[in-house]
Amino acid sequence: MSKAVAIGERGLILGFKGVGVTVVPIEGAEAFKRELMHAARDPEVALVLVTESAAALDPEALKDFRALSAAILTTIPTHQGSTHFSFQEMRGAVERSIGVDMLGKD
Repeated sequence: MSKAVAIGERGLILGFKGVGVTVVPIEGAEAFKRELMHAARDPEVALVLVTESAAALDPEALKDFRALSAAILTTIPTHQGSTHFSFQEMRGAVERSIGVDMLGKD
């Protein structure tokens, strides 16, 4: 059976546990990359939710994850509001794939 994993600061992801998501609290960039790569190697993981603040610790780890895993990885805003990290990622992917910044300026 497929599973979902939430990676980030404990207080920000704990609520996902109530809906059956595996919660993986991290502290620091090393722990973030280690847990993200652990999720990438788990064939049962189909969805990974990462807080924007955790993703900002090591954006390269997100690229490494996507190279290793077919699971969906998305960043989620925190209670402090969005930093638009996900939008910037999507914007860059669209621009790389079609050669045009279709989504416009910030």
